[in-house]
Parts: sequence; structure tokens; C-alpha cells
Amino acid sequence: MTEEWVPAEVDVNRPSIARIYDYHLGGTHNFPADREAAAQVVASMPELPAVLRVNRDFLGRCVQYLADQGIRYFLDLGSGIPTNGNVHEIAQAVDPSARVVYVDNDPTAVIHARKLLAGNDRVAVLNADLREPKAILDDPEVKRLLLLDLDEPIAILMSAVLHFVPDDTEAEALVAAYRDAMPPGSFLAISHGADTSEDAERIDTAVQTYTRAVAPLKLRTKQQVGAFLTGLEIVEPGVVHCSEWRQAAPEGQQLPQICGVGRKPVGSQ
Repeated sequence: MTEEWVPAEVDVNRPSIARIYDYHLGGTHNFPADREAAAQVVASMPELPAVLRVNRDFLGRCVQYLADQGIRYFLDLGSGIPTNGNVHEIAQAVDPSARVVYVDNDPTAVIHARKLLAGNDRVAVLNADLREPKAILDDPEVKRLLLLDLDEPIAILMSAVLHFVPDDTEAEALVAAYRDAMPPGSFLAISHGADTSEDAERIDTAVQTYTRAVAPLKLRTKQQVGAFLTGLEIVEPGVVHCSEWRQAAPEGQQLPQICGVGRKPVGSQ
């Protein structure tokens, strides 16, 4: 990235969750501080870039599945910096009328996404924090694009974001706020860093390094991730490793990233 591109409000010396993710996916919207922090974590957890790629692949399959089920309205929380296979690209390939609202609190992610999506009137990018569900759900652009006042089924995507809400009570309340606001027939999709590794001590070191260098991070068990989908009809194959969701699972030990998708029953409130 050239210095001329850098938004004035971006602190290039402070690592960013979105820019580190971008770096691991091979993107160019990251700075030396992001790459240094990424290297510190990878030193303890060399498989991290592969985990993030598996997560991104899950997101793509998930959006394709949801679009095939007739979902045309998507709310992507913690969407990050745009890269190949974005939600709107997949959804609008199925139906050009599909609408997407991206939400992120990273200025680099928001500014770059807005530049990329200029002219697409069926997509909006909010500079907001997923920890403020009421503000996001009440946003005029969200209401306009996702037709929330008309109770049309939507998909809420929480891909690799809840592990940045380390307090269990807060995380459960956040998910419940979005889950309860979904119209019947809507879907909630979650992927989450998992506390499943056989090499727990090494992974814990990586988590502590990330927490110190970037932001608080907490892994959760498969059961805890599944609990976020309470009250929903779980889409097969259930709560599984991301690499196992609706595709043939690779051989060997699975990477520690868990996911699940649930549908709000029709007739529920």
C-alpha cells in the first residue's frame, strides 16, 4: 500500500484484526505493524493462515447455500477488507437483485469496501461495531436494503468474529439480540475459533500472543458454538469443523475452526 492511499484516521502503527486477516489471505491492504503481529502469532501457530483460508471457504459455501435456499438479504457482521469471493458477488451471481450490508469497525476495511462497491446500489457498508446490535438493526440503510420492516427472511453472518468477544455472557447476549430480531425463515451463520486442538498448550500461547499484540481473543468449544444457535433449526451437517461443512472432509486432523448454520422456524417470533 502506498502512503498516499492510507486514510488519515488509520493508525498504521497499531495492528488491526481486519488487516491481519487480509495479510493472511494474501491481500495488500496491511501495514508492517500488521505483518509483524501476524508473524508473532504464526510463530506459535503455523497453521493459522490455513485456518483463515478454511474459514473463508466456509463463508463462500455458506452464502451459496443460503442463496440457493432463496435468501436475498444478507447482513455480514465484521466483514473485514474485501477480497475474492465476497458475499455480494456470490449472492448476486445467483440473483442480481440480492442485497448485502457489510459491517465493520475498521476504517481501512470500510473505506476500501466503499470504494470497491461504489455504484452498486444494492450493497452498503456501515462503519459500526457488532457489539451495538440495536444501532445496526435500526440503521436506515439496513432497514432499506434488508427490508426489515417487511419481515423478509434474511441471513446474518458472523464469520470469525465472536471469538473477539471474550466475555461469554456478552457474546451470548449479542447473538441473542441478532437472533431474536431475525424474521421467521431467516438464517444465522457462525464460524468461530475452536478450543479443540490436541496441542492445547501451543494454541493457548498463540491466543495469548494475539491478545497482547492485537485484541482480546477467546476460543470456544463445539458445544459453546452450538449454543449460540439455540432455538434454531440446525442445517446439516450440524455444528462441525469448517472444512467439513457441506463438502467432503479432508483426511487427518481438522483445523480448529468450528461453524454452524441455523434457520429460525417459520411461525416463531
